[in-house]
Amino acid sequence: MIPALVDLGDFPILGRPINGHRLVYLDSAATSQKPRSVIDSLIYYYETTNANVLRSVHTLAEESTVAMEAARAKIAQFINARGPEEVIFTRGTTESLNTIARAWGDKFLETGDEIVLSPMEHHSNLIPWQQLAARTGARLRYIELEPDGTIALNQVQAQLSDRTRIVTLSAVSNVLGTFNPIREVADMAHQVGAIMVVDGAQSVPHLPTDVQAMGADFLAFSGHKMLGPTGIGILWGKSSLLDAADPVVFGGEMIAYVDRESATWAELPAKFEGGTPHIAGAIGLGAAVDYLQKVGMSRIALHSQQLAEEAYRRLAAIEGITVYGPPAPRTSVVAFNVTGIHPHDVAQVFDSRGVAIRAGHHCAQPLMHLLDVGATARASFYLYNSSRDVDALIEATEETKRYFTR
Repeated sequence: MIPALVDLGDFPILGRPINGHRLVYLDSAATSQKPRSVIDSLIYYYETTNANVLRSVHTLAEESTVAMEAARAKIAQFINARGPEEVIFTRGTTESLNTIARAWGDKFLETGDEIVLSPMEHHSNLIPWQQLAARTGARLRYIELEPDGTIALNQVQAQLSDRTRIVTLSAVSNVLGTFNPIREVADMAHQVGAIMVVDGAQSVPHLPTDVQAMGADFLAFSGHKMLGPTGIGILWGKSSLLDAADPVVFGGEMIAYVDRESATWAELPAKFEGGTPHIAGAIGLGAAVDYLQKVGMSRIALHSQQLAEEAYRRLAAIEGITVYGPPAPRTSVVAFNVTGIHPHDVAQVFDSRGVAIRAGHHCAQPLMHLLDVGATARASFYLYNSSRDVDALIEATEETKRYFTR
């Protein structure tokens, strides 16, 4: 029996009944629930400190600025950045990845250059590179997956060349739950003079993250998948690369000097934060980091892995169930299908029992094509889940089969 890592009373929404049943929330890969401490941090900010940052010298503005910059420093420490200036606030992983493609890619890629990625990528780590290739004349090269959905280093090597400029991978697949070999791929990318971009949307909430140890050049992740508010995310980059890249949002506090004909840019991180930032979101993400660190990221990593592997094993034992990706090691997510039943119908039966899962292509249509399915059901686990929730998943699966065979 794997217990939850936290007091469920910390999460107000988990006390809400759904269709007469206990809420079993198994959709944290889409968005996580928020602890009371994060909610309270937002209320406190809006009730006591609300003011714009960096622009005024009155008390509220100074308090807001201090609170936001304290959150930036917490996040820098959380991912082992070299300094808080390397942490850029964005709206989320999608905006962070688009910013890299625009700020670095548009400046440094040219016709004939190559971008290496995998077919398991979320659309947010695919479409920005497709668009970059279309703008610059670069081309995409895909790392072929192994039959179980994992990445073999010889397949990475096969796609690298002296024209490779960017290698980009998700650290953890949002469908297959696989751990990708980021450090090894980063080393291979650097050997051919390429940069390594990491989509950390599914990894940063569940695994200890050390950007220096992973060998990344850029990392993108979202606050709402790690107990934080929606609309806030992080672009981390090596300061040398951020300094060399061009800003993509102009105006507000991202300038150093403006005259009628030209402008110069502020120092990092302001250079990439044009306009009023999501101040409350940044503060809330800082509170989420506090909560995660109190629990312990190593404990969270083991917990997510144990629950996902238990769910995989028990689902795979049911006749008529197909589970995708390797049985182990895996983290957080378990995608599956029930033979003859559309995933949306599966999810509706689950919801009638208070079990929240996701159904669809999970913003990973090339991977769906590779799996030869249009969609899957997906259960995803976090620190507030337990084996009791895996029991509910299995019971809902059995009920779905009975419902559609009556």
